[in-house]
Amino acid sequence: MTERHDIVQRGLYFEEFDADARYVHRPGRTATEADNVLFTTLTMNTQALHLDAAFADGQEPFSARLINSMWTLSTMVGSSVAQLTQGTLVAQVGLGDITFPHPVFAGDTLYTESVVIEKRLSASRPGQGIVTIGHTGRNQDGTVVATATRSVLVRCLPEGGER
Repeated sequence: MTERHDIVQRGLYFEEFDADARYVHRPGRTATEADNVLFTTLTMNTQALHLDAAFADGQEPFSARLINSMWTLSTMVGSSVAQLTQGTLVAQVGLGDITFPHPVFAGDTLYTESVVIEKRLSASRPGQGIVTIGHTGRNQDGTVVATATRSVLVRCLPEGGER
């Protein structure tokens, strides 16, 4: 019988980010009414389109409460963490190019995929690199509901290449 060894789930070190890959993050996350109300009230966003069903039902063009777009952004980025940056992230450097081309409603499922846009070693922080990641969120029908670009500072492989 062979001796077992531990395998710990983690994100990618700088060298492991593959510019030719599309990282598909699963499982998806189905948005609920409770998610929307909790997130919206926790963030002090009093927008009636998120909280007031009677108000939202009469508003064109959607005539329904919308899931808070910041929930969509947070969930899209969050779904990438286990696969890309868990335990290898030093800091999030920035977010940009954020779009919400289609609304998310309670009952929709958000699926996220990510691609590496750019990566470079840090000039000021030895052993670390900056990776720019493009995230795309789609609903259960494949419709793009959100996009964002995120720059992260991540660790390089430890000395000796041990993972």
